[in-house]
Amino acid sequence: MLEEAHRTIQQYIPERQPLVDLFFEERLAYPTFAWQEGIVNAVAHRDYRLQGIGIEVHLFDDRMEIWSPGELVEPVTLERLRNRERVHASRNPRIVRVLTAFGYMRELGEGIPRIFEVMEQEGLRPPEFRLEGGRFVVTLRSTPVYRPETMRWLQRFEGQGLTRNQLRLLAYAYEHGGRFTSRAYQKLVGVDIYTASRDIKDLIRRGIARLTRPKGRVYEIILEPEKAVFEKPPELVVLEPILREKGFVKNEDIRLALGVNGMRARRIAQRLVTLGWLEPRGEKRGRHYVRAR
Repeated sequence: MLEEAHRTIQQYIPERQPLVDLFFEERLAYPTFAWQEGIVNAVAHRDYRLQGIGIEVHLFDDRMEIWSPGELVEPVTLERLRNRERVHASRNPRIVRVLTAFGYMRELGEGIPRIFEVMEQEGLRPPEFRLEGGRFVVTLRSTPVYRPETMRWLQRFEGQGLTRNQLRLLAYAYEHGGRFTSRAYQKLVGVDIYTASRDIKDLIRRGIARLTRPKGRVYEIILEPEKAVFEKPPELVVLEPILREKGFVKNEDIRLALGVNGMRARRIAQRLVTLGWLEPRGEKRGRHYVRAR
């Protein structure tokens, strides 16, 4: 029944508009996982004592609604679902066990938080939940989070070789006061801390983003990147032969190459780290710097 429902419904799901498609790998208006998980949850948790009422899927121009007979089962509440808590209560434990055994469901309580994640990763608005007439309703909207103004601003980065994830980060930042953090980026696109660090440092090297303060954790986008100069710092140019030969530079190398004292050398190294050109390795006397990846 689930397989047939998925096949039947997918025929009626439209494709996204080309302008929005800049962000997405899938072209369907709703992420496949999100709407299929909504249907699986309805089958698993509906109240089968309510006769004459079925699970209904309504498709509109801008949204999909999945109606499931029955109220929520404690301790599940609308507030806890909206807060993305991994809360679970089963009205039909045997059905849940069967769906889990056949791979339609995974960890208990994981489905709703995952719907939030995939909707965010696709640049769409978060799922909405409500109770109406004794039924639980999940609404998925196909409209993007970002305003047309944001989409127009983003077009200036076309042809610059940025990844889809980096473009989504820039749109997110533009919508949030021009600022972002590594943690927000990781959550937005589903990458680990190392990938996030690499992508952000690439934006810094390109003159598109920068730290709001030295050693801080908040970055800001440069709203007029075409005015930024994408050049290597002169200190790095001097240090590059040493990097090529040794694979790293130490404080002593910086002092000798640039003719500065130890404190100045540490500040230069920190600046190159902040700008995304170098990465620190080791501690104390073993401290050295390698080229950022």
